[in-house]
Amino acid sequence: MRRIAVLWIGLAFASAVLGAAAAFETRTSRLQAIKTVGIISAIGEEMSLTQAGLTGFGKTGQSASISAWGLDEFIVHQATKLLSGRFRVQPVSYRRVAFAAVRDSPVTPVNLLRSDPFKELVRSDVSPQGLDAYIVITRAKSKLGNGRNVEGVGLAEYRTLLADYGLIHALYEVRVIDGKSFDVIEKRAAAPLDNTATMRIAGPSGAVDATFDGPASSERLRAAIADLITRSLPVTLGDMHLLGSQ
Repeated sequence: MRRIAVLWIGLAFASAVLGAAAAFETRTSRLQAIKTVGIISAIGEEMSLTQAGLTGFGKTGQSASISAWGLDEFIVHQATKLLSGRFRVQPVSYRRVAFAAVRDSPVTPVNLLRSDPFKELVRSDVSPQGLDAYIVITRAKSKLGNGRNVEGVGLAEYRTLLADYGLIHALYEVRVIDGKSFDVIEKRAAAPLDNTATMRIAGPSGAVDATFDGPASSERLRAAIADLITRSLPVTLGDMHLLGSQ
């Protein structure tokens, strides 16, 4: 009986490995077939302020408009430069507010079997239709140290009895959606960057001073967010095998 059990375990493991390899091969072949892409960015036009730590509990989260930053336009521009080496990138129009309104996706491993909320939006709200694929860049979520959620672009203040810490974050994830079937071919959240921040979250972030004069009016914060995106986007797209001759 023990030999039979070991045999069954071995067969199950081999089946799982073969299934994963087949899924990877299918994704790879579908990515290789893509020639034309459109880029959609909808991280949003608000910046959140999260207060945490000994003096931060119980405070209502705040937000401020950053529409003047043109962040989504900046992301489309950066992604276009990176992807143009491999694909023909064509401009697309879309209702950004519809994509930004979806608040579904935590930073989790890719799950291509789960119904994805952006599939129908690409089918119904993007023009022109018929490109080989659409690259969709939207907010992602992560947990702060005390268990609070942070999402998208924001500034987190963490206070202790001895010190205050500030953390700027730009959390996003990238989907590749098939332009014909609207299946999600690949999905990945941007990973953390190497930094010396005291607080760490599952996505691009960096340390800043805890004091500020308002996130919407601070050029320093805008530049910090742009830097996070500039440094993390090529890493994320590279990990998804979307750059160069991959």
